Amino acid sequence: MRFKASGRGLIGVDITSATVKLIELKRAGAGFQVDSYAVRPLREGAVIERRIRDMGEVVDALSRAVQHARPNSRLASVAVPPSAAITKTLTLPASLNDEEIEARIQLDSDKHIPFPFSEVAFDFQRLGLNGRYGDQQDVLLVACRQQDVSQLTDALLQAGLTPAAVDVETFAMERAFTELRHQLPPATGDEDCVALVDVGATMNAFHVLREGRIVYSRDTVFGGRQLTDEIRNRYGLSLEEAGLAKKRGGLPEDYQRSVLDPFLDTLVQQVGRSLQLYYTAGRKHEVRRMIIAGGSSVIPGLAERLAEESGMEVVIANPLQRMKVNTRIDVQTLAGDSPAMLTACGLAMRSRP
Repeated sequence: MRFKASGRGLIGVDITSATVKLIELKRAGAGFQVDSYAVRPLREGAVIERRIRDMGEVVDALSRAVQHARPNSRLASVAVPPSAAITKTLTLPASLNDEEIEARIQLDSDKHIPFPFSEVAFDFQRLGLNGRYGDQQDVLLVACRQQDVSQLTDALLQAGLTPAAVDVETFAMERAFTELRHQLPPATGDEDCVALVDVGATMNAFHVLREGRIVYSRDTVFGGRQLTDEIRNRYGLSLEEAGLAKKRGGLPEDYQRSVLDPFLDTLVQQVGRSLQLYYTAGRKHEVRRMIIAGGSSVIPGLAERLAEESGMEVVIANPLQRMKVNTRIDVQTLAGDSPAMLTACGLAMRSRP
């Protein structure tokens, strides 16, 4: 759902169960430059399963992120979760123009959208002529409830930002993958089939991408918050202290054996199970490489354990690796946050020269 076109930089805003992340990208030659970014924590329960439950807390965190980042642009893009969006490829006569396609979608909305059209926000994109029928065109339809769009755009407006687009997380991730694939050696044949594991605070999302498109996804309710809570309870630390210790170490000697190893065992088993289900679903293309992303992807030992168990090459995502960085940004801090910036980065990459 597009609101305004602009050649200026665009801010990608990712609202998750644990944090609000924003990043401002602008075109720099053939690539992008990071102009500003910020990450701010959210109170537990403010966002549940990617839905905002406490608007005041989200707006406060987003406002603090904007204040810290001091972006040059105010145009922002956000995303609805895949579970809230309907995507379908329609086959329509090639002679239809945009206005006629829109009218056809409205007329046939009951065939494509399972809720009243008065409650719908939708957009579409022409994909080109149909592969079998030269007089037909393929059109990608994306729809969701208007209330899901309004909730996100209201949060942006209350934080002083201007909504430029509402995307779908899946599309943002595919867009960011165009940068991630440069972290991997050149692919040939089935090697272009890559697993992307996004380890968040409360969930881990397993995706398989082929030729840059997500062809399989599975979410599991297990993430880095479980490890943080275990560290906090066992060693009497605050939530913030436990989160820092999880990434930087410095915990008692029994931590590896009694806390970290069981967590890694569970997470690696879940990733293995997701991979097994991918093949069980009849997918024939072999997954040979894996990228891990999300705030918990940098937990010491995770990449190594996944590589050992899967036999794949495993790398930690850095969608900003090839991008220029504004001199006012602390590059070291940005590098530490970059694995968690995947969705925000993909949203900000919607900008045009």
